[in-house]
Amino acid sequence: MLQSVDVGQRSIRDYRGIVADEILDRLNGLAETLRGLRILHLNATPYGGGVAELLRSIVPLLNDLGLVAEWKIISGDQEFFQVTKTIHNALQGSNRPLNKDDQRVYIETTRHNATMLEETYDVVFVHDPQPAPIPAFKGKGRSLWVWRCHIDTSSPNPEVWAFLHQWLSVYDAAIFTLDEFAPPDFPVKQVEIIPPAIDPLSPKNFPLQNIARKVLGWLGVRLNGPLITQVSRFDPWKDPLGVIEAYRIVRRHVPNLQLAMVGSMALDDPEGWEVYHKIRREGEKDPSIHIFTNLTGVGNIEVNAFQSLSDVVVQKSIREGFGLVVSEALWKETPVVAGQAGGIPLQMADGAGGYLVNDVEECAEAILKLLMNKDQALELAKRGKERVRQNFLLPRLLLNELSLIKRLTDGRPLLRKDWEAWRDRVCGMAVSESAHVFSAEFMGKSYVFCSEGCRDRFVAHPERYI
Repeated sequence: MLQSVDVGQRSIRDYRGIVADEILDRLNGLAETLRGLRILHLNATPYGGGVAELLRSIVPLLNDLGLVAEWKIISGDQEFFQVTKTIHNALQGSNRPLNKDDQRVYIETTRHNATMLEETYDVVFVHDPQPAPIPAFKGKGRSLWVWRCHIDTSSPNPEVWAFLHQWLSVYDAAIFTLDEFAPPDFPVKQVEIIPPAIDPLSPKNFPLQNIARKVLGWLGVRLNGPLITQVSRFDPWKDPLGVIEAYRIVRRHVPNLQLAMVGSMALDDPEGWEVYHKIRREGEKDPSIHIFTNLTGVGNIEVNAFQSLSDVVVQKSIREGFGLVVSEALWKETPVVAGQAGGIPLQMADGAGGYLVNDVEECAEAILKLLMNKDQALELAKRGKERVRQNFLLPRLLLNELSLIKRLTDGRPLLRKDWEAWRDRVCGMAVSESAHVFSAEFMGKSYVFCSEGCRDRFVAHPERYI
């Protein structure tokens, strides 16, 4: 039997006053029609990444809404997770192939995990490539299977993609974070675009008030000068060495500047240790560079403190699935400098929250601009927080996912008139009526959008989104 993750209890009522009432009302109404439905979320690790953080909030809230939800994780040894990390990187465009031994390890381990999944569910969500072949090996049975791909697979390594592709056609539906992430030859007919979201009531995001400074002091970080922080896995796609290089450029102008590199180590990411040691070697040269991990006492509260008290949060991603740390920082009204990758531009659409950059020099210039102009930085951060409140909080994500479940389980859209009228056709998000929405007309019908950027993409090619 696969290992279950204990998630405790949560209440959707606690989000009143934080999330727009109409989002919560639609969510409760939709959940009422799905009461008793058995849902499984299946992934590779219970901690250390954005997927695990989302599931820790999603699963107890699904139970509170009247569904019967569980979260289970697959098992594997270090060799298996080395292979799945290679697959992960290849799906994002890395040239490294899988050899015959890699393929054997992946197949044997996932086949074993398929035999360990003994229970029956109405809907099974399988997250990312690690457990992707399980329904092909186990058999679909009476369940509906949904593959949730959290990474950018728009330009995958052809050989590795062909290897994974053979097991995906059995799925009833798939979810991608952005429309452009889905490969052109994707074998699943029903594809949903659903951006992820943050939980404003998790320890990582609730207000710390006057204890944040004490938390950083306990870690040895003295706020006697400006602080910039990057929070992410230790992953080459996050370009941590580029962040250090940008910091050194800025420090020529701000001599008392400090940099915190806060990373998480996960069961399914052995490559993280290699990147961590490279960062450590760079950090040893400068006492103003602080390096922390979840394995050395830095958890959600500490990350919250860093994001709350930093003058600028940096997320210099080269490739990115979504980058929820951007929304986390903006929710705390901290300005952000981030790479133009993955879902980051959607979170910072229309200039909200800070600056998007393409290289080290642009990154350093943007950090310096925010440090030197506090009023502008605060205004950008406030706009960023409001964009997160309207679009990237957990109940909106639940509304998107329950709508998909409803369509899968009864073969027809629920409240289609209401749902389609308030769904951004470009990014897929449910849009609150109370938000300042953008609209466009096409063939006599009106469509609404979460941002000017999404509206402009629709206007340029409306046939893609109808």
